Amino acid sequence: MIRWLIGAISLAVLATPAVASEPVEVAIGYLGRAGVSQTLSPVEQPAPDDGLAGARLAIEDNNTTGKFLNQHFNLVEHRLKEGEDVVAAANELASKTGFILADLPADALVKAADALRGRDAILLNIGATDDRLREQDCRADVVHIAPTRSMLADGLAQYLVWKQWKRWLLVTGSHDNDKLYADALRRAAARFGAKIVEERTFEDTGGARRTDSGVTLIQRQMPVFTQKAPAYDVLVAADESEVFASYLPYRTWDPRPVAGSAGLKPTSWDPAQDQWGATQLQNRFIKLASRHMSALDMQAWTAVRMIGEAASRTNSGDAKTLLGFIKGPSFSIAAFKGTRLTLRDWNLQLRQPILLSDGRMIVSVSPQEGFLHQVSELDTLGVDRPETKCKLQ
Repeated sequence: MIRWLIGAISLAVLATPAVASEPVEVAIGYLGRAGVSQTLSPVEQPAPDDGLAGARLAIEDNNTTGKFLNQHFNLVEHRLKEGEDVVAAANELASKTGFILADLPADALVKAADALRGRDAILLNIGATDDRLREQDCRADVVHIAPTRSMLADGLAQYLVWKQWKRWLLVTGSHDNDKLYADALRRAAARFGAKIVEERTFEDTGGARRTDSGVTLIQRQMPVFTQKAPAYDVLVAADESEVFASYLPYRTWDPRPVAGSAGLKPTSWDPAQDQWGATQLQNRFIKLASRHMSALDMQAWTAVRMIGEAASRTNSGDAKTLLGFIKGPSFSIAAFKGTRLTLRDWNLQLRQPILLSDGRMIVSVSPQEGFLHQVSELDTLGVDRPETKCKLQ
């Protein structure tokens, strides 16, 4: 009896699992700009947690997988106050984490990247679309999740050319960002065989955008502004500053479609996206944030999931190890857009399809059929390897 008891106890001890080790902790920072930009439409105002909510959902998704791999992810949030020093904020976050999601204007992003050089901190650009950040101002420790203006413009141009809407009337705002978007649209037109029959500039005079007599004034102003144009198929607007483009549809002198900053818009994500399993993601986001998922939310979600994917594949939480995997040929990420996304090794830009939305439905997804490439059709969108000015350092 005693011998049997001893044997039973020994078996029980052998069967008892070892005490689990502490999980690998992976902290991810979020550095966001103060306030939110205003739009002309009162129903399209960005939420105060625009971007942040997408990152929070991705943290939940990472932890769902991480609990099986003994990994735990957490988000360290920092929203810049008006006038706050971006360099000091970036350095503070870098003392807590090796990964920082950055929703910053181009100049601020470059300052933060240069300040963190040599600190083993990786910036993931989720907000700035400036091509120069991937070209002459590229940095080896900045990964770009947001598409570039040239990618957005190329995605739109491919569809307009596919539709045989090759004659464009280009209307540009008077602000610097509007001019940069117009440059991308001109490049796309030349690249894919469209013709800009005329260009016009809409000057921002600084008047009130919403007044009691606004609808009447706009209804009179826009037809006059767009009349006497050469024959064109589509009006393409470059208005990142939200001054005039939303007033163009149904108000042009000639009955023509509007695209670009209003009408048919190119974007990385849209609440109407429901293909390739996207409905499940959209529903989970609505449950978390009580609103629809924006492009910035999706860019933040993708950035966090890229880190989670790298951590699960390398079984590591080390920033250098994860960045090495993300930059490598084995990396890809699923993002509910019909194909797995990969990184361009020459400028660290995430390859991705561009959605074309009318605000209610997804009209199409670029690259369009027939636009071929020797490496990836996604490289028909934006600056390709032979064109790049980037020298990563």
